[in-house]
Amino acid sequence: MANKETEKKVATAEQEVGEIVSRSEQFIENNKKNISFGIIVIAGIIGIILAYNYLYSIPKNKNAAVAIFKGEQYFMKDSFNLALNGNGVDYDGFEQIIKQYSGTKPGNLAKAYAGICYYKTGDLENAIKHLESFKSNDDNIAPAITGLIGDCYVESGDVKQGISFFEKAATQANNDLISPVYLKKAGIAYESLQQYDNAVKAYTTIKEKHAASMEATDIEKYIIRAQLSANK
Repeated sequence: MANKETEKKVATAEQEVGEIVSRSEQFIENNKKNISFGIIVIAGIIGIILAYNYLYSIPKNKNAAVAIFKGEQYFMKDSFNLALNGNGVDYDGFEQIIKQYSGTKPGNLAKAYAGICYYKTGDLENAIKHLESFKSNDDNIAPAITGLIGDCYVESGDVKQGISFFEKAATQANNDLISPVYLKKAGIAYESLQQYDNAVKAYTTIKEKHAASMEATDIEKYIIRAQLSANK
């Protein structure tokens, strides 16, 4: 029964990963100073992380995996404060798991969960701190977290730093699924800074290197918009 439940969660996670390419952008409207670029789809990140979580069974991580399970349940229910700080009864919270199980995979995973929780509750400083401390070489997880750090910086007003993380995420992913998402985010961010030539470069990279991606289907209008703005 437990195996079937795990397989079901992993299958759901894999399906959510596919959503990462189609629901991340927001258009520039009239007030560029107050622009909100949106975030990389949280459901996609959750799916990636959960899939990763169910891939390991090293004995030394067993207790940590048991400890984090309740937090994952709270996380999936959007109970971010409970997920972070525990319920005072039978769950200690991601913060405590990070401290108690340092050096384990679940302890590392808790950093990503905590970072997303802080992001969702508006604590961008702690979100960045935890997300940057999370370590992963996974081709999907690493760029997703890097991109979310970029969102945190943009929403905190440091658009230039956000762009650097978007570009890093695109390089980390290096594929038609994820890279174009962050290149488009970088382009939109460049436009908000009125750096239209850089925006054109980001959009053109999508057109030339990721022509098979969903983002490429309408990227020409972004290129034209940035070019027209550059020539004003």
